[in-house]
Amino acid sequence: MRDVIVVGAGPAGTSAAYHLAKAGLDVLILEKTSFPREKVCGDGLTPRAVDELRALDLDLSSWYRTEGVRLIASGRTLEIPWPSGHGLTRTRTDLDELLARNAVAAGATLQENTRVTAPLEDQNRITGVRTSTATHKARLVIAADGASSRLSVALGLHPRRDRPIGIAGRRYFRSPRHEDAHLEIWLDLAPAGYGWVFGMGDGTCNVGVALLRTRHPDYHRLLTRWLDRLPAAWGFTDTNATGPLRGAALPMGYTRRPHYLPGLLLAGDSGGMVNPFSGEGIAYSLEAGRIAAETIIKAHRTTSPDRTLQTYPSAIRHANGRPFTMARAFTRALDNPHLMRLATRHGLSYPTLMRLALTLTGSLPPASPKTATDHLATALTRLTPPS
Repeated sequence: MRDVIVVGAGPAGTSAAYHLAKAGLDVLILEKTSFPREKVCGDGLTPRAVDELRALDLDLSSWYRTEGVRLIASGRTLEIPWPSGHGLTRTRTDLDELLARNAVAAGATLQENTRVTAPLEDQNRITGVRTSTATHKARLVIAADGASSRLSVALGLHPRRDRPIGIAGRRYFRSPRHEDAHLEIWLDLAPAGYGWVFGMGDGTCNVGVALLRTRHPDYHRLLTRWLDRLPAAWGFTDTNATGPLRGAALPMGYTRRPHYLPGLLLAGDSGGMVNPFSGEGIAYSLEAGRIAAETIIKAHRTTSPDRTLQTYPSAIRHANGRPFTMARAFTRALDNPHLMRLATRHGLSYPTLMRLALTLTGSLPPASPKTATDHLATALTRLTPPS
């Protein structure tokens, strides 16, 4: 019997596996596909994500570095440097394999091309998983199998109807803008939606759109219309595309709960851990994997493991519950076309206000040392109920 089975080798699963294996636990990762594999993502890594990657002892020296975000709306542009640290970009094709191999180097076992078909249960507790070819038993299971999370669905954990599920589409283009040091966000494409241009530093840009609340989004049409407006010199044309347009769901604001059942922890997209305002998911997945691992390690070393494991949902809420509540409120407001136009037309004229909004929603890390804006954001956040 294993100590822990991790279902899914994305950022949440491999983060958890690394920390668990480093602590000496016997960890098995089950991944339904094989590496390298492609995932739809903006590929932008905020300073928050960079901090989590450093905790995984990865060598980040050769990764493409970003210095901040650039916001564009209604003919205005506002550049906001990262308040502390720096960002990075890296394709998910590279990132996910690096994270998986890193977990293996720490001592975890990885099985690729292994699809989990059902959980194993004994006396109302998850005791392992069944695949198409075998059964695997473990003291604990981490469901890190993405937005669809078949493992969670098999246990009756469906997405909450009161929480939005957004959608994003992205495409790679060869472009002279590939060495842009800012993550560029276009805010006025659609209500509760935005576009992005992220330089990858390798001759290409990741260009895409996200719709955070629309019920029936047509991201293909939105992206096409937007790209037609952009300068031809940027090269965002079919001729310069290195692959097709691909889309994916954005499970936001804890769309699936509870995050813990006896024997099972949800981490990353399986638990809806995407920021409802920015659509960022990698940092929160890496963080959730670490928190899950820390909780399991504590439980492994105590005489009352179940009591310790039951603290996992509150630890997740403590980390991001309040910013997620604020993020949902902001996104709900921006779903109103009139408020969206008002915010994008005038918001960029007030940099301090924009920094406050981004900090409140967890989209921008606080400065070090904290500024007056950061202290105000902290005070307002404390008054906000967690999601």
